[in-house]
Amino acid sequence: MQWVLLASAVVVLWLITLSTRALVSADEGRYATLSLAMLQTGDWVTPRLNGLLYFEKPPLQYWAGALSMGLFGVNAWAARLWPGLCGLITIAALVYTAWRLWGPRTAVHTACVAASTTWIVVNSHFLSLDAGLCAALTVVMCAILLAEHALQQGRSARAWMLTAWAGVGLAILSKGLVGLVIPGATLVLHSVWRRELLLWKHLQWALGPLVLLALTTPWFVLVSQRNPDFAEFFFIHEHWDRYLKPGHRREGAPWYFVPYLLVGLLPWTSALPWLLKPRRGEFATSWLWMWSVLIFAFFSLSSSKLPSYILPMFPALALLVARHTAQASAATLQRHLIVPAVLWLLVLVALPFLVQRANDEVPVEALEALAWGMALGAGLFVAVALGAWWALRRGQRTLALAWVATAHLGAALMVLSAHNEYGQLKSSERMVQALRGGPWLQQAPGQASTPFFAVQAYDQTLPFYLERPVILVDYRDEFTFGQDREPDRWIPSLDSFVTRWKQEPRALAYMTPSTLQALSGRGLSLQIVWQDARRMVVAKP
Repeated sequence: MQWVLLASAVVVLWLITLSTRALVSADEGRYATLSLAMLQTGDWVTPRLNGLLYFEKPPLQYWAGALSMGLFGVNAWAARLWPGLCGLITIAALVYTAWRLWGPRTAVHTACVAASTTWIVVNSHFLSLDAGLCAALTVVMCAILLAEHALQQGRSARAWMLTAWAGVGLAILSKGLVGLVIPGATLVLHSVWRRELLLWKHLQWALGPLVLLALTTPWFVLVSQRNPDFAEFFFIHEHWDRYLKPGHRREGAPWYFVPYLLVGLLPWTSALPWLLKPRRGEFATSWLWMWSVLIFAFFSLSSSKLPSYILPMFPALALLVARHTAQASAATLQRHLIVPAVLWLLVLVALPFLVQRANDEVPVEALEALAWGMALGAGLFVAVALGAWWALRRGQRTLALAWVATAHLGAALMVLSAHNEYGQLKSSERMVQALRGGPWLQQAPGQASTPFFAVQAYDQTLPFYLERPVILVDYRDEFTFGQDREPDRWIPSLDSFVTRWKQEPRALAYMTPSTLQALSGRGLSLQIVWQDARRMVVAKP
């Protein structure tokens, strides 16, 4: 009963903290805006970002976000609900798999490890596509493990194999063909490594592809019919070109992901040496090892890199770590407490230097709030780690592990919540709140809404908090595809904007100080109605 109560408390805390921060640019604003557009327009086929065609990714995240906002309102919690649930789905799949393969003790250890692994926690509380992809791929990974386990016991693996096919379909709808490449390549390399083809004979080649196609084909067919340019942009530009060609402003060295692996696995990073010795003779450990290595290598070789790309390897690492902690002695676990405790102590030492980095663009208040959150998190973890050390001396390994996991989860969520003040520097939440408090966004019954322009600058969260698109001016970036096909939905030059601004009886514009200076020299009437160190909103008086 105590474990059920603890798990319930963790789930409640996990979900509540989805709302403790404003959405930040760029990813969170982008995906919240895409979901909101589907909800507002009722078009669940053609994604639009700020009113423009946007085909970079599939729609599963957008659908889930739109449904969530439809049920719970347009707010940060509803926008982040799908990644939060995907994190819980990932943990649940791992716990169930550990219980079926290795028993209840390892299942409890798996829950502790997975629910406190930094990269799983952080990405489950951040609105991007990676938590959804990770959950779908974790279902595939676990279904293959359970299928092989069933075959070894002489039972049918049909249900698990079909589950794996369905997981691949959901992974494709989450982030594209990478959802097929990762499990497919892992299966091939793992079979070659073990010189074993047992799974290939039971992959349900008749029904499995039908399940996959039933999940993925309807949207791909409909969006292609309505948008003839979709297929070339999505499959060539967003898959082939993004992986092989530089120029997406996401380049990185081959060792780019190493620090994210070391920090992301905390507080279990010191267990990595256990995982560097693959055991080919046991299917589960060799499968999890190959899964992790392939994901790390695949994205390390890519020309486009972002820290969250390697997230799908962390569930496999969590299972491997939990397997080892369930078998390790209390003395071994005590030694592994040293690394996270020392790192959190170093965080405490570094906090004064963090606050000293305040400048004109990053106010000291934002850094002080973040520093306080980090200090509280560090204090919590170190204090609980001392208690876990004492419990290990008494031989209470599982209890100590639960303490460490709960403390690290709590510390990570404290830091995330404290990040809000700093995150506001990349959010338009307070900007829009201030504008709504004045006359600038007010409109009389029957009056059209005030045009809102984004001139040579754009904040991805702005359309979400405004709850309507803004008109881009002399700004392209990721909007190029949609702008080229719908040129009437944006303004390509400052000269055209000046003409439009003069025609409007009322208007607002988001811009930077440099753009304001350029426009002031053209004789425009501009009144600053909101500003911070980096950006401002001007109105037509």
